[in-house]
Amino acid sequence: MKTQVCIIGAGPSGLLLAQLLHRAGVDTVVLERHTREHVLGRIRAGVLETGFCDLMRGAGIGARLDKEGQVHDGFDIAYRGVRHRIDLSGLTGGHTVMIYGQTEIQHDLFEARDAMDGVTITEAKNVQLHDIDRDTPHVTYTMDGENFHVDCDFIAGCDGYHGVSRQSIPTEALVTYEKVYPVGWLGVLADTPPVSDELIYSNHERGFALCSLRSDHVSRYYIDVPVDTPLQEWPDDVFWEELKSRLPKDAAAALVTGPSTEKSIAPLRSFVCDTMNYGRLFLAGDAGHIVPPTGAKGLNSAASDIYFLSRGLIDYYKSGAEDGLKAYPVKALARVWKAERFSWWMTQLLHRLPENDGGFSLRLQEAELDYLLNSKAALTSLAENYVGLPFE
Repeated sequence: MKTQVCIIGAGPSGLLLAQLLHRAGVDTVVLERHTREHVLGRIRAGVLETGFCDLMRGAGIGARLDKEGQVHDGFDIAYRGVRHRIDLSGLTGGHTVMIYGQTEIQHDLFEARDAMDGVTITEAKNVQLHDIDRDTPHVTYTMDGENFHVDCDFIAGCDGYHGVSRQSIPTEALVTYEKVYPVGWLGVLADTPPVSDELIYSNHERGFALCSLRSDHVSRYYIDVPVDTPLQEWPDDVFWEELKSRLPKDAAAALVTGPSTEKSIAPLRSFVCDTMNYGRLFLAGDAGHIVPPTGAKGLNSAASDIYFLSRGLIDYYKSGAEDGLKAYPVKALARVWKAERFSWWMTQLLHRLPENDGGFSLRLQEAELDYLLNSKAALTSLAENYVGLPFE
């Protein structure tokens, strides 16, 4: 099999890149190690920046997003039992975010891929990247005991943190940075009406909490717990009571509880691979970087990667110019590191992280919150980062 760009991973990054390239006449093959059902069943983020939404529209797959997504022009920070509204629209000149679950994005992308008769190979096992430092790279994989070979011009590694793409770069060429937090997010999805029309981030002496939503009848709630906490220690009734204890009284009283439809604990970590390009291999999304979910930047940072990478590839096939591809690591990482900074800052701001410093960090956090909530300049900085910095 031969193609122009072989994309490893059929998550949002991989399929969005495939869609953008297809509309520009660039041929792609997408390889995914899991089943389509597995990919569609993953419960992930749902707060989308304006830039991500514009990218979906530019790819011709924004119709359902615009019809069913919920525009949010603000959110609350709860501190000392009081809810403080962050007016995103007012502070940024009209910019907002969209609430639209990643699962729905994934459905839209698969539907678009099918409509173009794009080659998407799921359950591709033992995927291996070859000759990535040469002009003629290729990818091999197995399926049902048979070996397959894909010749290509470029490889886009969109296969996540644990994927084969980053692991294919020689160790001596890899430059990575990582920060691991001692807490994780215990998340619950429930078919219950949201407690609020907008998100509530809560800093409480018992710990962090977040009230989010997927729709008018599906809620997503989080609390932070020690990262090594067994999930079985958190039956639904225990989770709901703990969540209530970390919310302001009005929110706790309005909370509608019910059986969870999904429950998991996600670790919090920051990770950046500064080697976003090696030869004919380009990393994008979680293959190149991870952020704590506090700032809602994971999926949005992946989208900015795809923005830069798609344009570099399209320019190459239109004119032979390699400037966009050569600039990809610099442009992508410049925005990634800003997202990392914001996510780190939000995590430090809202979590009571265990630190052996005699309470110094806690007092700094209190001072930061007091300053933030009483300074228009600080609130504007928060709002600008939350709705998303420009791609260019």
